[in-house]
Amino acid sequence: MGSVLDAKHFRDEAAAYRWVEARVWPNGRVCPHCGVVDQSGPLKGKSTRIGVYKCYVKECRKPFTVKVGTIFEDSHIKLHIWLQAMFLIASSKKGISSNQLHRTLGITLKSAWFLSHRIREAMKDNGAIFGGNFGGVEADETLQSQDPRRERGDDVRASAWDFNRVLTLIDRDTGAARSFVLTEFTTEEVQRIFNENVAREAYLLTDEANQYKGPGALQTFHGTTNHGAGEYVRKDAPWVHTNTVEGYYSIFKRGMKGVYQHASRQHLHRYCIEFDFRYTNRSKLGVDDVARFTKIVEGVRGKRLTYRNADRQTEGAEA
Repeated sequence: MGSVLDAKHFRDEAAAYRWVEARVWPNGRVCPHCGVVDQSGPLKGKSTRIGVYKCYVKECRKPFTVKVGTIFEDSHIKLHIWLQAMFLIASSKKGISSNQLHRTLGITLKSAWFLSHRIREAMKDNGAIFGGNFGGVEADETLQSQDPRRERGDDVRASAWDFNRVLTLIDRDTGAARSFVLTEFTTEEVQRIFNENVAREAYLLTDEANQYKGPGALQTFHGTTNHGAGEYVRKDAPWVHTNTVEGYYSIFKRGMKGVYQHASRQHLHRYCIEFDFRYTNRSKLGVDDVARFTKIVEGVRGKRLTYRNADRQTEGAEA
């Protein structure tokens, strides 16, 4: 039995374009300039690039490819290489570093780093509200170091430790995860996140941190466990716990420490998007590697990322 990566769209550029077009334009070819559907045709000629079309609308008449308006736009990397990178990221439980992509795909380290972040943009979810129909939502927070010496276990003075705080929500009904890099861990910040992401009728499950008490009082039910006293499951209500989100953090931390080693604050939210996506679309929920990869490709539209808004910062510690 051959490898999934033996498929033609991973090896041939024209096949890659056809494969991506079928998923980005499932209802017909769309001009990204004017939005008209199926009013375009392929440009022909010896010097014409693969996958170029011209809009036939009189007021438009502009050329385009499936890459315009997506994470692929203005990239000089071949589309079939993009697809290989997407599959490698989608099929890895804890992620794959820029250095590994650089070595595996034969592209520069700078290109591998930027390609990885573009792919993470395509992993963003649709922002659906968690906990609808009186569902359960777990919430917890963790600290993530952005000092690579700390992650390596080096002897670093406490004044040099620099941590970011991440808050994660888990929807028990769907199994979905959504994480946020916090500016401050305050009642106001927690309330804002809950207002934007958690249904008011949801059953909220947290630890006893004071920052959850005010927001929790606005929910239909707020169940807590006292971690400080060694309580991780309520004896009188065994379904009151945050063990699911704690399990998510074990995967997140192993990946960040073992694969990426550290991430600066301005990029940490994209790593969170990656781990959220992989957890939400995990094998246990019936999503295999190919389906996970396909979901990433279907999410490429309208999520273009440039070097300027990626801050041009590299991940020097990735291995």
